Amino acid sequence: MVVATELSRRDFLKLCGLTGLGLGLSQSFLDEIVQALEEAVAGRPPVIWFQGASDAGCSISLLNTVHPSIAEVLLELISCNFHPNIMAAAGDLAVSVLEEALERYPGEFILVVEGAIPTANRGIYCVVGEREGAPVTALEWIKELGANSKATLAVGTCAAYGGIPAANPNPTGCKGVGEVFRESGIDTPLINLPGCPPHPDWIVGTIFHVLKYGLPELDWLGRPKLFYGKLLHDICPRRSYYDNLEFATEFGEEKCLFMLGCKGPMSYSDCPIRLWNGGVNWCIGSGAPCIGCVSPEFPDGTSPFFYTMQEAAQVAVDIKEVNVHG
Repeated sequence: MVVATELSRRDFLKLCGLTGLGLGLSQSFLDEIVQALEEAVAGRPPVIWFQGASDAGCSISLLNTVHPSIAEVLLELISCNFHPNIMAAAGDLAVSVLEEALERYPGEFILVVEGAIPTANRGIYCVVGEREGAPVTALEWIKELGANSKATLAVGTCAAYGGIPAANPNPTGCKGVGEVFRESGIDTPLINLPGCPPHPDWIVGTIFHVLKYGLPELDWLGRPKLFYGKLLHDICPRRSYYDNLEFATEFGEEKCLFMLGCKGPMSYSDCPIRLWNGGVNWCIGSGAPCIGCVSPEFPDGTSPFFYTMQEAAQVAVDIKEVNVHG
């Protein structure tokens, strides 16, 4: 016999919205996340999600969040005032939201940046709207929005460190948000959430932390230690194969994938613990080597992907020599 039980809103949120996010977190922290969510309902902070040079993969990752669902994130946690992929407005109406954030919420809104920032030729390779008939570049927006935000999250390796758009030869002069901030003298707190794309838990979990506690503890590269504090190689379930020098020579073998190009020894993330697609699997679990997408060296410093780190480093040197000497 099935008995219907009425759940309180708090119990429902804890059961359906945050159980998955609690993987790897303490129960007390999970309870506090629920409290932060409820407190945010009354006065949700405005969030501006800005896209530069990207493929929108980070947005897709966020939209695939399972616990909590994207509906709970948008309706219960934050007020996402601007997001090019999911907002109904377009054109001048959409851009007016950015102007409104600068006028009404200086120092209050959270800026989320997805994608690298083109800087060559004064940033003309990425334009979002116009002012008085003149195009406004992503570079201008990031400087203005970044300087006036409460905190900025650089979501994805492209936003954090330049990533694929900044790969050699980088004709548009793409840079990560942090580099743009440093060059412009912007001291707004910045959190880097690299990954290609980052896990949705990393994004949502960081937003929760900022709401409840402020900035999380960051590592030397500006990444939250909560998610990027462990070397992937040390927590990989295939680590014992590495220690016993049992290396796979073909894809699909249940051994260490180091000789097939795994970049786990240079990657800091909790992928083996958190898993992807709602806890279904992860790269190495599916038989593919880690490509080091959370590393600031990605992609130039971690490719060719199916070469060992030493081989990849030599290829990078050879390519640089060709570019320098022709």
